[in-house]
Amino acid sequence: MAVYTEVSFDEASTFLQSLGLGTLQNMEGCAGGIENTNYFVTTDQAPYVLTLFERLTAEQLPFYLRLMKHLAVHGIPVPDPAANRDGDVLHALNGKPAAVVNLLQGKSELNPTAAHCTALGEVLARMHLAGKSFEMKQPNLRGLDWWNETVPVVLPFLDEAQSTLIRSELAYQNHVAAQSTYNALPRGPIHADLFRDNAMFAQDLPAGQSPQLTGIFDFYFAGVDTWLFDIAVCLNDWCVDIATGRADLDRSRALIQAYETVRPLTAQERELLPALTRAGALRFWLSRLWDLHLPREAAMLKPHDPAQFERVLRERIAAPLNLASLFAVEQVAA
Repeated sequence: MAVYTEVSFDEASTFLQSLGLGTLQNMEGCAGGIENTNYFVTTDQAPYVLTLFERLTAEQLPFYLRLMKHLAVHGIPVPDPAANRDGDVLHALNGKPAAVVNLLQGKSELNPTAAHCTALGEVLARMHLAGKSFEMKQPNLRGLDWWNETVPVVLPFLDEAQSTLIRSELAYQNHVAAQSTYNALPRGPIHADLFRDNAMFAQDLPAGQSPQLTGIFDFYFAGVDTWLFDIAVCLNDWCVDIATGRADLDRSRALIQAYETVRPLTAQERELLPALTRAGALRFWLSRLWDLHLPREAAMLKPHDPAQFERVLRERIAAPLNLASLFAVEQVAA
């Protein structure tokens, strides 16, 4: 959410009025994230988020915006893109594709507990099932093809140990993707970037009440891929110790078991969960290396630390998820 394309107050005001969203009262650039230009804007009607897309094209964007609309219609708490008089949800501003969505209520939980992971797991499974009826198709643009293209680009910036690790892991993930077990994994639209700062929880709940997830946002990495990869991305952020990269078993179990109350995992998913957590770690280590060493200019930019996911990847290789512990309840019942 860095600011790459400047938008003046008057430009934003005219744009919002053209969408029937009211009179602009306040706007503020968002410093977090690195892919798009984002502003928090408040009109006399409601608060919104104005996004100008810096990398995604007008041909790619309908998938993301229509997916959000589809999920919102099916009761998933996601941003709902504003339409113009013709029903279009993709617009243009200052030469860039643009969209406006409602501002979700609540606050991100940057130190999630097992209870937060339970809430996430349940909504994630509901989101996957709701997406089954979404007819538009677009691949995960940061999937295996992108990894194969990008690893050679970042290799010059790595030391010998890092270079060995990233090349070895890429070879392993190509091997996994060629297996029949992998090709049997359930697929559909996934978020692909559902970190703890891309979800919101209700605030000021009564003491003892379980956390309530009020929204999931930032769908601009979404694509059709395995649902298991989406789960793995969540496990690698919500259920690890950031300082060490080590898995937190209680949070991991809470997320998986809550997910399974809505959609039980298949045998293939259980088998490949350790491999996909490694895939998720590789994807974000690689993208953060790329953003750090090959940055774009921005008025507000805070690149993320690649070392975080290097640590996660090393831990996922050294200590694969203990499936017996994660699925202990089901195994005992069996």
